[in-house]
Amino acid sequence: MLRKFTAAALGAALIAGAATSAQAQEILKIGGVGPLSGGGTAWGLAAQRGIQLAIDDINAAGGFKAEGKTYKLELIMYDDQYTGAGGKAAAERLVNQDKVKFVIGPVGSPPALSLIGVTNPAKVLAMTNGYAPGILKNDFPDPYNFRLYPTNLEFGPPIIKWLRQNRPEIKKIGLLAPNDAVGQAVAKPLAEDYNKEGFETVLDFFERGTKEFTPLILRMMAQKVDAFEFDGNSPGDAGLMLKQIRQAGFKGHVMQVGGPAIDEIMEIAGPAAEGFMSYDIFDWDTPIGKKLREAYEKKYGKGIINAFMPAFYHCVFLVVEAIKRADSTDTTKVRAAMETTSGYDAGIYGPIKWVGKERYGVNRQLMIPYYFSEVKGGKIVKLTKFAP
Repeated sequence: MLRKFTAAALGAALIAGAATSAQAQEILKIGGVGPLSGGGTAWGLAAQRGIQLAIDDINAAGGFKAEGKTYKLELIMYDDQYTGAGGKAAAERLVNQDKVKFVIGPVGSPPALSLIGVTNPAKVLAMTNGYAPGILKNDFPDPYNFRLYPTNLEFGPPIIKWLRQNRPEIKKIGLLAPNDAVGQAVAKPLAEDYNKEGFETVLDFFERGTKEFTPLILRMMAQKVDAFEFDGNSPGDAGLMLKQIRQAGFKGHVMQVGGPAIDEIMEIAGPAAEGFMSYDIFDWDTPIGKKLREAYEKKYGKGIINAFMPAFYHCVFLVVEAIKRADSTDTTKVRAAMETTSGYDAGIYGPIKWVGKERYGVNRQLMIPYYFSEVKGGKIVKLTKFAP
């Protein structure tokens, strides 16, 4: 059963009618899709809460103007359970029942690929995540979807080159990936990127839903890998893998040039996370990082904040900026305006850049700064930063 999460239902009611000129205001519904249950829950909550915090800030500032109207935003969120079927069901509800024009999410490739099969024909503008190339390089003649986050095809090669230069002891890498079309679409290009830098790779697959990875780990250890790579695995899976790798006695490097979830992986793996290296997308010690953390903790309490949260927060401002530039909520006009937003700075990452024409055929791939980090002494330490 598809679960719907509105702001009110989650205890985050919007103050849409506080202004005295309420009759001049319009409500623009934003659809949200992400895994609010299962192994990807940390990513889904980051998406839902990032979107909601941005909506709160925009509404508190009086909303925004377009088409001669003042708009305030409302989030309608659905749990896709990190599955293709869940992504399709969420999209169908948002498009056919809720009549939304703008969707932010999903987080992962299986639901994202299913979602765009519904949103593109309906001319609903979708700001998705997910690393599968087919999300952007698809068969739709005139797509309405953008990708709000870099993939391993963008950030992988620079990080792998850094590893070659700074971790010369690594020569043979074992990659663990889900045994489905999406898992292979993400893992195989990553393995190729490692090969191009001179690394030897061993690629093995597991069935989604697996919780016991030890047989797979031992099989790779028997092939004398120097490091394990988790590529785009969810935080729940990656944390279990890391814990079981150390329990199996592996002493080499473990890393993830994939979905950012270093905090959650540390929580699951405990002391086994020491030395773990990961792609990272946000610096919480910056002024904007401290501001977002304070706002998050005020609303949701203290705890781990996934690095996806600022990305989805940022995405709401990006959608609003495109609507304002188009001076319209017509998604065809907003899509055209979105393509002009390279250089826009929402105060989160600095000026953004749209890329992807050479690889995907469209400049719909967002590029922002990113990092490679390591767990040292139980803390996350930034090893290096990459500019877009």
